Amino acid sequence: MFIAAITGVEIVAAITRRSRSRSISVSDATATCNQLRSDLKKNYQIIEITEIIINSGMALAETYGLRGYDAIQLAVGRAVNTLCITHGLPSTIFVSADKELNAAAVSEGLVIENPNNYP
Repeated sequence: MFIAAITGVEIVAAITRRSRSRSISVSDATATCNQLRSDLKKNYQIIEITEIIINSGMALAETYGLRGYDAIQLAVGRAVNTLCITHGLPSTIFVSADKELNAAAVSEGLVIENPNNYP
């Protein structure tokens, strides 16, 4: 699985915000963040945020009105998908629960999977 280098920060921030709003417990948030840190080291291919990704993200933000990091996530997804197709691999699946980001991803030719579609 490929993820943008910024993804860890986004996930930890979301979990921490939920903990502070008391929708999840502090102990669950801490355990989840620790598990994420461990998983990032072992299970993911981290895609660095390069100048090319930033420029692509800016263009995507202008085109679709995306939030900054959503545009970066889409730029990374699009870049990885292009590499996969170029090397004869299957298209990537872009995973996101954000409706606007998913709509933009579909417009960019990506296959999406929304985790909110599963119980």
